[in-house]
Amino acid sequence: MDIHEYQAKEILSNFGVEIPAGALAYSPEQAAYRAREMGGEKWIVKAQVHAGGRGKAGGVKLCDTDHEIQAACEDMFGKKLVTHQTGPEGKGIYRVYVEAAVPIDREIYLGFVLDRTSQRIMIVASAEGGMEIEEISENKPESIVRSTVEPAVGLRDFQAREIAFKLDIEPGLTQAMVRTLQGCYRAFRELDATMVEINPLVITADNRVLALDAKMTFDDNALFRHPQISELRDKSQEDPREARAADRGLSYVGLDGNIGCIVNGAGLAMATMDTIKLAGGEPANFLDIGGGATPERVAKAFRLVMSDKNVQAVLVNIFAGINRCDWVAEGVVQALKEVKVEVPVIVRLAGTNVEEGQKILAKSGLPIIRATTLMEAAERSVSAWKSDNSPNLKLV
Repeated sequence: MDIHEYQAKEILSNFGVEIPAGALAYSPEQAAYRAREMGGEKWIVKAQVHAGGRGKAGGVKLCDTDHEIQAACEDMFGKKLVTHQTGPEGKGIYRVYVEAAVPIDREIYLGFVLDRTSQRIMIVASAEGGMEIEEISENKPESIVRSTVEPAVGLRDFQAREIAFKLDIEPGLTQAMVRTLQGCYRAFRELDATMVEINPLVITADNRVLALDAKMTFDDNALFRHPQISELRDKSQEDPREARAADRGLSYVGLDGNIGCIVNGAGLAMATMDTIKLAGGEPANFLDIGGGATPERVAKAFRLVMSDKNVQAVLVNIFAGINRCDWVAEGVVQALKEVKVEVPVIVRLAGTNVEEGQKILAKSGLPIIRATTLMEAAERSVSAWKSDNSPNLKLV
């Protein structure tokens, strides 16, 4: 789960990371009022969307007066911000963060990520802040500092100082840098984050270490331990299909193709999408219904897949271990009776009670295209999608 910049800054501030003065606004007038409350001579107006690259897309503006703040907000509110991370559809701007401008002397990149290879928290830093980490890796790879945290002891002060030394932090600011690193680490560890990024972390002309921007991502599976984090979720920034799936306990990722996938198990889902591509088609989604593929759950999956108007065929690929093929078959039959499905439906079952499942599909009288192998299912899905035949076409 992603959160907004202002939310990440508030969290990090509670862990000792210093941030500039700032306030949230939901209208141009409120933004100008927030700036007057803070005082100062210059302010930054930032669109609050779940995406990087806001500055290049016009989502970050420097303002000198109340009128400029209001004008900047008028250009943002209700618009779609399109960046390299949002794709062409963009993300809606419904709130802005007004922040007091600070005199910047240096910019630093700082990130904490979960390194799955070492199964450790990895700190990634660079003296080349202000750029995306991908740009830094490509253009200044020698500037990147990496340090792995040993979970048995956590981030020690000497390790944080070593990172500060490698970033050429002047001695008088080393302790402030250590506090920032320790604060980010504790926030990451204690809140089950999967990513904490400050870009840029700035050294100001008046010798302060400030988080000028902040991003945090959290492990969805650990949110039950942190209800205060769950409340920060902003569904307006999510793919509506993925939001609906999450609310129903399904794992869903929307894609740009037109063959919907209903599969049990992430590995099988990946193999199914690869096989669809191999057969000449394009998957419309990744949908893992998990281990409890009850008829009700399968029906929910169908409703979700069919909510995507781009779907022109649906492939159900189930390998039953804990699941049972007869349950899945009942779910498919129930879904096709309850949900308006006007596209070809291809079903491939394997594993526990597969014969019973095939009998249920055969006796249903519904226009279900059956397949025995994954390759056959993918080929029939692509053929049904490309065909001009009616969805009532039944292949046995």
